[in-house]
Amino acid sequence: MATLILFDDPALRTSLLPLTFTRPVAGIRFGIQTLTEKWAGWLEQTPSFLTEAYLSVKFPMQPSDDNLYVNGAVCPTPALVDALNELATGHGLRDSDGLVLAVRTPHALSQAPDITDAYHWQPFAEPLTVLRHLWDIFVENGDQIRADFKRLTEGRTSEPITDPFTRVYAPENVFVEPGATIRAAILNAEGGPIYIGKNATISEGSIVIGPFSLGEGSTVNWGGKMRSNTTIGPFCKVGGEVGNSVFFGYSNKGHDGFLGNSIIGEWCNLGANVNNSNLKNDYSNVKIYHYGTKQLEDTGRPFCGLTMADYTKAGISTMFNTGTVVGVSVNVFGGGFQYKHIPSFSWGGAADGFTTYRLDKAMQVAAEAYARRNRPFDEVEKNILRAIFDQSHSLPPEPLFSF
Repeated sequence: MATLILFDDPALRTSLLPLTFTRPVAGIRFGIQTLTEKWAGWLEQTPSFLTEAYLSVKFPMQPSDDNLYVNGAVCPTPALVDALNELATGHGLRDSDGLVLAVRTPHALSQAPDITDAYHWQPFAEPLTVLRHLWDIFVENGDQIRADFKRLTEGRTSEPITDPFTRVYAPENVFVEPGATIRAAILNAEGGPIYIGKNATISEGSIVIGPFSLGEGSTVNWGGKMRSNTTIGPFCKVGGEVGNSVFFGYSNKGHDGFLGNSIIGEWCNLGANVNNSNLKNDYSNVKIYHYGTKQLEDTGRPFCGLTMADYTKAGISTMFNTGTVVGVSVNVFGGGFQYKHIPSFSWGGAADGFTTYRLDKAMQVAAEAYARRNRPFDEVEKNILRAIFDQSHSLPPEPLFSF
């Protein structure tokens, strides 16, 4: 069996910034699992990564004399897996638009394969889900929950829901892992499956509408309203109203407030009554910041909320406008709507302005967040943050947009 290596397509990685500042593209949670976890399950091996140099210590590449390089932005399907298993050495797979899906080679590559490289290219015409834009994560999330749910639960038996005050609609579409606790909640899986991870908790008075996934060790706080097409990754605490959104993991939104059509990275915290807009008053398409063009780009969609990268915090009652993009390790607070784009390592708010978030202080806060989850914040993590800080200060200042 060829060694699986997930590569970052440079253009797609740029489109998926700021989430990909701190992880390979395949590290994005999409559905119940990350893309890495999906590929590991489908091909029954632990993948390694061809990614940015500053990420390669945490996400190393481990080549052999027979390597299968797979585009980390592509979701596995049965047809694609079959095609990869039949791919000969020296051959590559591309889609109808020329996107490189995979190559098989005895060589260790130093950069992502390109369609101009000298492989024997084979077309792949079957339907695929590819993360090309930030908004794809929440747009396609419901379908990915369904696909992951089917694969992860097939042939298995759910833990029973024994609480007499919990009401379940379409219980055949609900799967509960061992150790999970559900108390006096409403679970409605008529429109899609509900997956409750190991040792997760759904607290009293919560309403959960499928498709929905709650990761290992995560909690829906009392009275939480979890709308459809939502993923809460592992070790999160969420409350208030959340709809069509994805939490990657280790992040908190513990209080009331609305979050819709949004993506929250790891180690983030949203204070009490934080809200975002996900629909403009004139119903026109939402524009969001693109790190490649450094401009606001039209999503082609009327619904688009907040994208927040890792280690970022929002103070109480912070208001985020439609299509807001917030970088890595930002501390944002204050009255009024925030800017549509807030660069990494910013401290402040639109009302009183921003200054640079000192690296030493950002490191200290990150270490405290890790300690609260009994995780070590080691030199590997510190060096990644240092690299992102250096990147954000070695270039001309990124623009702020207030509309």
